[in-house]
Amino acid sequence: MKSSISTPVIPGIRSGITAANTDTEASNPPRSVARMSLIRCALFCFAPLFFHGGAAYCQAIPPAGPGPVLVHSKFGGQIFGFDIDQNGTEGLLSEIKLLSNGNVLSAVETFDQTSGDILGVVAETQTQDNFITLGVVGKSVGLVEHEHVQGVFVTKRTFSTLNPLDANKLNGMWMPPIDSKHIIMSTGVSRNQGEPNSAVFAYDNSGNFIPDVFETNVAKNTFGPIVQITDSLNFASVPPPIAFDSVTKQAILGGGDGCFDCFPVIGLVDLVKATFSEFTGTGFGFINGIAVDSADGIFCTTTEDDANVEFYNLATQQGTNVILPGSGGQQFFSGADVEFDATNKLFLVAQPNSSSGSSGSTIYVYSTNGTLEETLNGFSFSNVSNVVPAHIALHPSLRSGYVDGPDASVDSLQSFTY
Repeated sequence: MKSSISTPVIPGIRSGITAANTDTEASNPPRSVARMSLIRCALFCFAPLFFHGGAAYCQAIPPAGPGPVLVHSKFGGQIFGFDIDQNGTEGLLSEIKLLSNGNVLSAVETFDQTSGDILGVVAETQTQDNFITLGVVGKSVGLVEHEHVQGVFVTKRTFSTLNPLDANKLNGMWMPPIDSKHIIMSTGVSRNQGEPNSAVFAYDNSGNFIPDVFETNVAKNTFGPIVQITDSLNFASVPPPIAFDSVTKQAILGGGDGCFDCFPVIGLVDLVKATFSEFTGTGFGFINGIAVDSADGIFCTTTEDDANVEFYNLATQQGTNVILPGSGGQQFFSGADVEFDATNKLFLVAQPNSSSGSSGSTIYVYSTNGTLEETLNGFSFSNVSNVVPAHIALHPSLRSGYVDGPDASVDSLQSFTY
């Protein structure tokens, strides 16, 4: 039997903001792309009016949505994780391509965010090994996992850093305090940028199913206490998405037992006191994506079974739901990755199967109180062949980013603005 979950309007508990209406699209229609383009044009054109005799001069500002710049993997292999530097001009990706001799070509590459060009191959193997990009963390630090393979088994996992990313070389090691039975998945690092520390979820592959969570400064290769997650039912069957609140020093885990139409479970890990607690969330199904606004104590999730986006007050542990536009609450249209733009106070939500466009995928832009600000159609990141889940990588100061797609072979990334 379903329990009752209260859904109050969320107050901004740390900055004093007041929540707005969090009804669905009928009450809060998204701003049109044309309207947003005019706003951008006005912002960029204010100064030139003084230098052109008052004439209405404006450079072309790209409309919100998919952009013309694509990044293609150097060797045409499938992309195994990527990210971009929010404080710089480069991005990072890994790729894997099957060779005719049965081995695989695996490489780590950096790319230019403006042109999409591959800048360099910083690591390459042609064995059975593979690389996975775990993200950009801290201040411009790239983090890459190297899986060493013998036969059909991964015998060792090592982790390298690019510090800074634009050095375009692997120049450091990150050595997490985990044993060989714990695995850091592609979604296991919280990818905090602008903050020195991140949170990490290490999946337990031993059969005991007791994952570890810990705080780390990747650049300095330092670690906080390890916290064991004893609720294997909700947090070990599927590795949960993870967010890190840098104010409260809590890792927030999005879990659930996977049963259809069941409530999600939120895990809270105090990374200072080394304690674990949990509470029942709102929405239905396990959690697909999670991101947190640390300054205001608000976090956002997407749930699998109902095409909902949830906004929680971290202090009160109360949440409210917003249904994705046009979805009718159908599982097919459920959201996936969630990312937070701390500069503009926006949550971006990926929807692999669009309920707003005639086909393809969509990114929705929400304010922290659940108001839909923009609907960006025209993407294609719903590829069923993705090994690493689709990811939205943001450059907040430019209101731009990259997302998986549009090629079905998963060998490319798509630029966008919002």
